[in-house]
Amino acid sequence: MDLTHLDDKNRPKMVDVSEKNDTTRVAVASGKISMSQDAFDAIIENNTKKGPVLQTAVIAAIQGVKKTSDLIPMCHPLLLSGINCDIEEVPTLPGFKLYVTAKLTGQTGVEMEALTGVSVGLLTIYDMVKAIDKSMVISDVQLEHKSGGKSGTFEREK
Repeated sequence: MDLTHLDDKNRPKMVDVSEKNDTTRVAVASGKISMSQDAFDAIIENNTKKGPVLQTAVIAAIQGVKKTSDLIPMCHPLLLSGINCDIEEVPTLPGFKLYVTAKLTGQTGVEMEALTGVSVGLLTIYDMVKAIDKSMVISDVQLEHKSGGKSGTFEREK
């Protein structure tokens, strides 16, 4: 398989998508953050010094999706049509699982945007409660689903 981000002289390039058809493209990514019971309880009880952690993480995730092309060198700036975030409490970790869905109609996919959104959202949780628990672990940042485009649909097996 040829790498599409290299030209014929092995130099980096951003892929030319001008010949691709516009299709509706959706990507869902997820990730987890595990933490101490004290940190988990502080978030649930909205008792942290930096404010509402989960609401701030959602805003950060949305901002991360929108800024992906500024952070990942070969990503195209995209005209996104929708971003959705969902955070699940996972008391057995203890911690949280964050899902980010990115959507557009365009010539290139939104997988990197969804993955970046998850990463930024989880990092925001870490930042906001690190005074309580510096040993938190961010893990399992992964693509769950993608649809649209030439490569079709991907669904992570459960």
